[in-house]
Parts: sequence; C-alpha cells; structure tokens
Amino acid sequence: MPLPLIGNMLPVIKEKPGYEAFRKWTKEFGDVFTFWLGSKPYIVVSSYKRLKESFIMEGDVYADKVHQPFQDQFRGGNYGVIDTNGHFWSTHRRFALQSFRDFGLGKNLMQEKILIEVQEAFRKFDEKIGTEQEIPGVFYNAGANVINQLVFGYRFDDSKQEELKKLKALMEFQETAFTTFKVHVQFFAPTLGSFLPGKSVDELLSEFTVDFYKFFDKQIEDHRWKIDFDSEESVDYAEAFLKEQFKKEAEGDFELFSSKQLSNMCFDLWLAGLSTTHTTLTWITAFVLNHPEVQKKLHKEFDEVVGSDRLIGTNDKPNLPYLNAVINESQRCANIVPLNQIHCVTKDAVINGIPIKKGTGIIPQISTVMLDEQVFPDPYKFNPDRFIDENGKLKKVEELVPFSVGKRQCLGEGLARMELFLFISNFFNRYQVNHFQVTIS
Repeated sequence: MPLPLIGNMLPVIKEKPGYEAFRKWTKEFGDVFTFWLGSKPYIVVSSYKRLKESFIMEGDVYADKVHQPFQDQFRGGNYGVIDTNGHFWSTHRRFALQSFRDFGLGKNLMQEKILIEVQEAFRKFDEKIGTEQEIPGVFYNAGANVINQLVFGYRFDDSKQEELKKLKALMEFQETAFTTFKVHVQFFAPTLGSFLPGKSVDELLSEFTVDFYKFFDKQIEDHRWKIDFDSEESVDYAEAFLKEQFKKEAEGDFELFSSKQLSNMCFDLWLAGLSTTHTTLTWITAFVLNHPEVQKKLHKEFDEVVGSDRLIGTNDKPNLPYLNAVINESQRCANIVPLNQIHCVTKDAVINGIPIKKGTGIIPQISTVMLDEQVFPDPYKFNPDRFIDENGKLKKVEELVPFSVGKRQCLGEGLARMELFLFISNFFNRYQVNHFQVTIS
C-alpha cells in the first residue's frame, strides 16, 4: 500500500540501488502494476514480453514523457530532447542523430577520433605503470574529449585542463547532490520535502545550472562569431544547429531552433554522451578487476585473435565474442538505471488486457528485465559466459536492454557502443590490471 505523501518510494530508497523493490513487486503483482510516486500513480511495465508488445510494437503510443515542474526551472522552459515531446522532440532527436552521422558516427572517422583518445589514455597510464592508478578519471577525460569534439569541435588538450576540471566537478555535483533523501522526496512530494534538512531542489538547481550553462553559452557565442553561414558543411553540432537556426529564422520561425534550445541540447548531448558511458566503463573495469579468471580469458582471446602489435578496431568486433560478452554482462549487472524515466501514453491503450487511459504515466522498468531469473539464472552473479553459445559464438539476448527500448531509446547509444568496445578492448589488450594494489602493468 502507498504511504501518504511519499507513495511507494520508501522501499525503493531503502533497498539501494532501488531495483530490488521492483523485482519483488513483479513477483507479487505481475509484470504490469501501479507504482505511486508521491501522490501520483504510474504504471510499471517490468517484463520484456510486455515492453515489446507496448513500447516496441506500438512505439508512438508510448513515446511521450511526463512533464515535471522542476524541468522548466532547470532548463528555463520546456527545452532539450530528453524531456520534450511531439514534433519538437522528434525534430531535434532526428537532427542530432543526422548531425552525428555527418561527423562520422558509425564510420572510420569516429573510430579514428576515439582511438586518438585511447592512445592519449595509454600515455597517461604508462607514465605511472606499476603504481596505483585512478583509472575512471582517465576514462572520463577521454570520453569528455570525444563528446566535446562532436558538440563543440575541440578536445581538452593540456591548455584546457582547468576547463575540463570545472566541468567534471559540475558533473560530479549533479550525480551526487540530486540523490539525497530530501531531493527524492521533494521531487514527488514537494510540500513534505521542503521540511526535511538539507538543500532544496531549487537551491541545487541554481548552483548547478548557472555554471554549466555558462560554459555552453560561451561556446555557442564563440561559434556564432566564427561561423561561415555560406559553407554547407559543419564541423560540429553547435555549428550545424546555428546554421539551421539561421535558415529557420529567415523563414520566420524563431522557436524551433532557438538559442535556448541549443544550450539545452548541448547539455543533453553531453549527458547522453558522457555520464552513462563513463559510469559503464568504470563498472566494466571493476567487474574485470574483481574476476581475475575473466581477465585471463580476455587476454587469451586477444592473444589468439589480435596480438599486441596494433590497436583493436571495430572490424575486430565479430572475432572477439568473449570481450563482447564481458561488456554485455557488465552492462546487465551494473544496471545503472534503477528507475527508468517516466513516459506518457499518447492515446488509450491496452497492455496484457489492462486498459491504460491516455495521459497515464508509464515506466519501462528495464532494470527488472535485466535481472529476470527466467532469462538470467542467478541474476546477481557476474557471468559473461551466459552470453556465449555452445559453439563459442556471442548470443543475441533480446532482454539485454541497457539503452532502454522504443522510440526513446538512448540517443547516445551508437556512440556509447563504439566507445565501450574501443576503450575496453584496447585497455585490456595492453594492460594487466592487478586487484590488491589497484595497479596496472
């Protein structure tokens, strides 16, 4: 039963990271049930079968997002691509994906950019070989360089390290400050949350947004001064957006590609292109570090297939099934989205015979899908071999959905998959990572 004011949030908060509560509810109530966030009821879909027949087979019906009041304060209005809906959302999602493809996503050009960051990471690791290393920090810098080249056209070389440190501090602030008990409560029960100790959502948003958007706005203004509007080709997303803005304004449209939207798109692309990828890289490293037998099998596969005299590229991917299995199992076990984002039904619908009214909030609970014991026996055990078939080939498992499902599937998925493969494969092909001293050799 939901509690007054906080609904069903208490079991989620108590049993961190939260998805165990949804597993228990699925076993008790089935794979479609009501979940109360504060005083508002939402529908949870917690099996792949139901997600497929709803979010995948009828994607348009489940494509909208529930609008949260704090988003307007955070963004200065209803902007970006993560939280917007309808034609506005689809236009900007499509424009971002097309821009990234134009800049080489899925092609050798993007691979070359990522491999430059791989080699730069090697340089940093080699400087401290045999000593304790801060591996996630190096991966963070490498990922930041990749996404910043796509969005703003440059990487953070030695002359821009202070700028990167400030951005990293802001990202870390965002990842920790908004996870307190007070914030959880205030998001869904504002009145109750306001009486709890600690900084309010309003205060945290003010601290976070001013400095972060200051960085984006500076880059945008720099682009605006330097841009050649007569050139059809663009070197980065910000330039492509400004050129499209110029065209739209000439046609009398000042809303679809506004400057406020550009700032928010830059934020969303940074978030989609860096935060989750960096977190996943860290988890993969940790899983391999804590399972020496997995690292041995990786090295064996690398020695047999690649050798140590060259960098690994995406063309090697089909020949490295165990590496791919390690990445898959790491994403499944890390399960970094305990509670997925809340969608909104665009018209009356039915899931498993249950009528869902238009406008109802609905959650595709992917964390529960990836811990389904029917598909993944002993689901909390890290076991990459579950993704290898009897012939030693990589299995395709539909229930592996770390990037979510349907029309709102992660915008940065293509880039993330390429980064995960290239960073992890080359890192473990070059280094032996030792657990007790946390060193690499």
